[in-house]
Amino acid sequence: MVMKKKYRSLFFLAIGGLFLLNGCAKQETQMPEEETVIPSIALTVWGSEEDEALLKEIFSTFQDHYRDQANFQITYQAQSESSCKDALLENLEGGADVFTFADDQVAALAAAGALEPLEQAENIRAANLPASVLAASVGDTLYAYPLTADNGYFLYYNKEYFSESDIKSLNRMVEIAAEQERLVTMDWSSAWYVYSFFGNTGLEVGVNDDGLTNYCTWNRSDGPIRGIDVAQAMMDLAASPGFASRTDTEFLKGVQDGSVIAGVSGVWNDVAIQEAWGEHTGASKLPSYTCKNQQVQMASFSGCKLIGVNAYSQYPQWSARLAEWISNQDNQTLRFERRGQGPSNINAANSPAVQESPAIAALLAQSEFSQLQRVSGKFWDPVAAFAESMAKGNPSGTPLQNQLDKLVEDVTSR
Repeated sequence: MVMKKKYRSLFFLAIGGLFLLNGCAKQETQMPEEETVIPSIALTVWGSEEDEALLKEIFSTFQDHYRDQANFQITYQAQSESSCKDALLENLEGGADVFTFADDQVAALAAAGALEPLEQAENIRAANLPASVLAASVGDTLYAYPLTADNGYFLYYNKEYFSESDIKSLNRMVEIAAEQERLVTMDWSSAWYVYSFFGNTGLEVGVNDDGLTNYCTWNRSDGPIRGIDVAQAMMDLAASPGFASRTDTEFLKGVQDGSVIAGVSGVWNDVAIQEAWGEHTGASKLPSYTCKNQQVQMASFSGCKLIGVNAYSQYPQWSARLAEWISNQDNQTLRFERRGQGPSNINAANSPAVQESPAIAALLAQSEFSQLQRVSGKFWDPVAAFAESMAKGNPSGTPLQNQLDKLVEDVTSR
């Protein structure tokens, strides 16, 4: 009897232990798993008005790629790339997280603390054309992501009217346009384009080491080509009925209505010009012009579009990822396909489609005669005022040397 009781006790203990183990197992399986919280990230992006559709397409692929890491609310706002610096510095903390801007603003933005040196700079340098990396840098420090390498200008012409020989001389093109009762145009209201007449003459302009003031010798009264020689050459062109100073918008309108058969512009108008002229669309480096009885190759300012990340962004890491995404090889290729803009990414720039583009080929040919735009703000208005006087034939009658002296005084002022 004692043995039976002992076994019975052991039996119940074993059964009880099983129930306890089973209860613990059920308790463990019923414990809730920790949920992964996906953060919500709000970013504001500034870009040109013409880029809205393209950028929204790029935002969509970015959101899809990182959908498991964050929920994004990306707001696009149109902002001129040429005046981005001024808009941003008005309110850095309230400005865009990511923004597109022209490369001549990079030094001022970095000095103001709006940009910080990029991480993984070596990878960005290796992926992009050297000129675009230089344009995105201050000294040896990279502050922005290169986006395009095409912020320059060249010659568009209608092949129905001009031969390959004709387009070598601006004066000859203007003669032909006058004969056809058509126009060759260039925007002399913009100092950006006016530089082309002075750039290869030995007359100089640029920003001083202080980054604030300019030097300028456009009024030089000695040497092989003087300032007044350039001014007279501009007036001679303007006097022809085959030439007109037209803004970029007016140039394109003239292309579309047939009144303009050649003009100076950039890749941003390539698609629209091809739609207007079709197979007759021609593109070339800038021609020479007649100055003091010699031919002077027209120069140009060159530059790049850059993507910056606001140093005051609430989400600096995600802002940097978005900037890198916008400027990566695939999206630079997409930008070329949608907008005709030349990539800074080496692989994208070397693609067959880009290499076969007449506009990009013209820009590359002109690059031999171009320099990075490095002038401070005092350059623009005085040069535009001088060129307007030349375009109208000097209606005030003020001696050309006096006008050039005034130009230089204003350009170099503090």
